[in-house]
Amino acid sequence: MRRTGFCSITRAPFGARPFVTRKVTRAVASIDCRLQQKLFLGNLDAMRDWGDARDFVEGMWLILQQDQPDDYVLATGEAHSVREFVEKAFAHIGRTIVWHGSGVEEKGLDKSTGETLVEVDPRYFRPTEVDFLLGDSSKARAKLGWRHRTSFDALVSDMVKADMAAVLAERERRNRHA
Repeated sequence: MRRTGFCSITRAPFGARPFVTRKVTRAVASIDCRLQQKLFLGNLDAMRDWGDARDFVEGMWLILQQDQPDDYVLATGEAHSVREFVEKAFAHIGRTIVWHGSGVEEKGLDKSTGETLVEVDPRYFRPTEVDFLLGDSSKARAKLGWRHRTSFDALVSDMVKADMAAVLAERERRNRHA
């Protein structure tokens, strides 16, 4: 019996670094600890349906409890841009990002200091990137009673906190062995 659950873009506080969300939160933590000066990104306007892996694991468990095999989509049904993710992540360390310029000349500056914290780098543009990804989990809600619980703000906050702890621990390890 086949059961399929498709999860929209899944993120967790300890996710892999190659993904843009983790790249952002790790950079925010590193910038806050003065270990990095800037964050370089590609398409700031890409829209994604980011959800918490912990919510999706619960949904997968519910899928496996069903008597009949079926296909489900697990998603938040909310789209947020990379730009919004960046703004919320920096807000968690007390910095407000204001944007200047456009396209590859766009920069994100700290509103209070004018320091450039984010720059667009054309090397990070993906030629086959889909600009808008949004999942529809209405079937999972109706048949499983599943709904994501973690808000976008809480997801970003959890990820920034986890990376702050990781960066501080890494810095401490380096200092002990220096």
